[in-house]
Amino acid sequence: MFVYTLKASSIKFFAVILLSVAVLVTIVAVIPDFDAVGEVAAVTIKYNGINTEEERQSFLEQFGYEINKTPLDITEVTIPEEFDSVYKKYNDIQKAQGLNLNKYQGKEATRYTYEVTNYGYDGTVLATIIVYKNKIIAGDICSAEGEGFMHGFERPL
Repeated sequence: MFVYTLKASSIKFFAVILLSVAVLVTIVAVIPDFDAVGEVAAVTIKYNGINTEEERQSFLEQFGYEINKTPLDITEVTIPEEFDSVYKKYNDIQKAQGLNLNKYQGKEATRYTYEVTNYGYDGTVLATIIVYKNKIIAGDICSAEGEGFMHGFERPL
């Protein structure tokens, strides 16, 4: 038979070591990563309270777009009750920018289309915003020609 005895000082020593490790792990888990603080976007995008033409223009200009001040088109649209594959892909663009059309299915909204004048693309570039009860619920930046591009409000890098 093997018998091992510990002195009270040995027990205290291991208890202090175990407690120190527990405190260190807790501190590491609780204290935020200070390097990540600088990576947080300093600008918040305001989607609510878009009541006037000037506010719609300012919304697009906050992303660095220069637009013709007169909309090319203002149209009443109905968000479909059920999304087909095209609307599902469009809603994926919206979800990527913090919006979601699912809760507006079947609702009437207004679509505003503007020409972007400073995109740096050879063809025509359009900015579209969809507004429901003074809130922007969707939008995109796209080329008007053929197989061009479409993305959310933020210009891809």
